[in-house]
Amino acid sequence: MPSRIRILAGKSARFLYRRLPLPLPLRWRIKSFFYRHLGLFLKNSANYRQWLIQTGALRPDSAWFSGSATVPPQSMLDIDEENLAPSKASADEPVRLIAFYLPQYHPIPENDRWWGKGFTEWTNVTKATPNFAGHPQPRLPADLGFYDLRVPEVRDEQAALARQYGIHGFCYYYYWFAGKRLLNRPLDEVVHSGDPDFPFCVCWANENWSRRWDGLHADILIAQQHSDEDDLNFIKTLEPALRDRRYIRVNDRPLLLVYRIGLLPDPSRTAAIWRRYSREAGLGDLYLAAVQSFGAADDPRGFGFDAAVEFPPHAMAVLAERPARMLNPNFQGMFYDYAATAEVFMNRPAAPYPLFRTAMPSWDNTARRQDASEIFLNATPEYYERWLRQLVERTRRNRPDHERLVFINAWNEWAEGNYLEPDQQFGHRYLEATRNAIGR
Repeated sequence: MPSRIRILAGKSARFLYRRLPLPLPLRWRIKSFFYRHLGLFLKNSANYRQWLIQTGALRPDSAWFSGSATVPPQSMLDIDEENLAPSKASADEPVRLIAFYLPQYHPIPENDRWWGKGFTEWTNVTKATPNFAGHPQPRLPADLGFYDLRVPEVRDEQAALARQYGIHGFCYYYYWFAGKRLLNRPLDEVVHSGDPDFPFCVCWANENWSRRWDGLHADILIAQQHSDEDDLNFIKTLEPALRDRRYIRVNDRPLLLVYRIGLLPDPSRTAAIWRRYSREAGLGDLYLAAVQSFGAADDPRGFGFDAAVEFPPHAMAVLAERPARMLNPNFQGMFYDYAATAEVFMNRPAAPYPLFRTAMPSWDNTARRQDASEIFLNATPEYYERWLRQLVERTRRNRPDHERLVFINAWNEWAEGNYLEPDQQFGHRYLEATRNAIGR
């Protein structure tokens, strides 16, 4: 009988929760309050366990989730960034905002072969059509237009715009495939020319390129081939960038990100090869950061890395109801609630390792996957500003001065509807929200 009562009580609670006349973000905060304070009484609830996963407090393969442990580790319930000891560094030390930067805006021979003559990211962007009534597609640029990153004046304008609105630097995606580099011209020209005079770092986008734009093993266009020799050659090609005075450093160490360290056969060995070469070349020790993409949430120090970087919306997205008026009968994608997802990331428990926080302006990859896209509803500059402001404040309060970095995903991911650059819908509002959040 008690078990039946619990089941009935759970169903009743879910029924009432779903019908609360409140916005989804507020309902999420109410749920989180009860789960934090009543978690031990709900340990057998699948919804409670899913909430722990979404907030980053529990991994799906943990002993507690699988049932071999009966009580969640206390660290899941007690960690709170607000209660961390404040940094000894000066509270006036600024937080550096770093925006991920996509170089896919100029033609290359490989894309000509795979996608058609003249293909760039804009090719997908302009083909997108609405999947439901009120769906803002296609997303079209405003001030900068359909730019070509081979043009230095474009790169100058991007840097000037970013600086004006509080962005400290760009993190360029770097495409390396066993000695083959793709889309490297914009970064190469930035390094060789010295312009624009704007900080930058690099993130190795180390997954396969596939025809589905998902980095998986189906329909591979170009694949990774890992070896010690390849690791060494990779870091050698980056040496000119790492030596550049504009290159972003953490505690005077060049910052290098890896998008998916789980794809490296032996991340610790790769890190050791890179560090050894960097020291011997007079570059100093690297500061290696693992991007938390595709559910990667382990302590990066166990893999020879120094820190991790959040990567929303991966791992903690909150589902939303399907819009009532669908226009695309072939749509098989997913809908998520942006504001509720922002709440999950904002309220994520502090990690027991160095973690750089990240905010996301919006997300809608209809341009890449029309019938199977992932669309975040309710994304607005106001919600984004709230999210970013909280990350900036926590970083300023809790991180040492040299580790005061916050990332933004992204500066110009147009085909994923994820960008700060001015568009025809919002103009400069996302950039203004960025400047407001950083307090400038």
